[in-house]
Amino acid sequence: MDDIAQAFHFALKLILEGDRELFETVKLSIIVSLSASIIAFLIGAPAGAVLATQTFRARPAMLVSLNALLGLPSVVIGLFVYLLLSRSGPLGFLGFLFTPQAMILAQIILTLPIIAVMSYRATETYWADYRDTFVIFGASRLRAVATLISAARGALVTVFLAAFGRAIAEVGAIMMVGGNIRGFTRTMTTTIALQTSRGELALALGLGLVLMGLTLAISAAAFFLNRRMSDY
Repeated sequence: MDDIAQAFHFALKLILEGDRELFETVKLSIIVSLSASIIAFLIGAPAGAVLATQTFRARPAMLVSLNALLGLPSVVIGLFVYLLLSRSGPLGFLGFLFTPQAMILAQIILTLPIIAVMSYRATETYWADYRDTFVIFGASRLRAVATLISAARGALVTVFLAAFGRAIAEVGAIMMVGGNIRGFTRTMTTTIALQTSRGELALALGLGLVLMGLTLAISAAAFFLNRRMSDY
């Protein structure tokens, strides 16, 4: 118990004193996860709205595939990205393996199905309610998609926050493709795993406390956005 209490003491000290390694790790984690979430959102939100408004032969198969990808283990995504970016892989010439770019790519693949499925569900209800209106006024499908995204913007912000929370908590895939290189590709989750395995708990606990704080902040933001949206 004394060792744990001491570790917590040093963890708080690292946070309060602004330990450089700790906050550089936090900074990289936020940059990687935020970049991946933004890119995935820019692709996934319109894709979800298109699936909600369009009827085509491959639509059921796409929806089934996206839902199946929600349960895909992150290490499988890490393996896929590793093979893709390895020296003998089709994108090996980019030299992205064991870089932040590889970590961003892994998190894009991880969060894209989440955003697409949740965006589909968020816009499907609006489409069911206003489809006849779009038809009467002769709105194009592109215009309908843009309007639905605008109407569901409150829910879509929550979708983005959920994806960001999933991305920043990821460890398996980004450790495989990032290499967990100190000062270059170490994120909060990979550092926590490494430091704990070494028995060096102070930095691990410090990062764990910061990660818990970020997770709580994301959850609170999503809760209040949902509550505010339901009031209108």
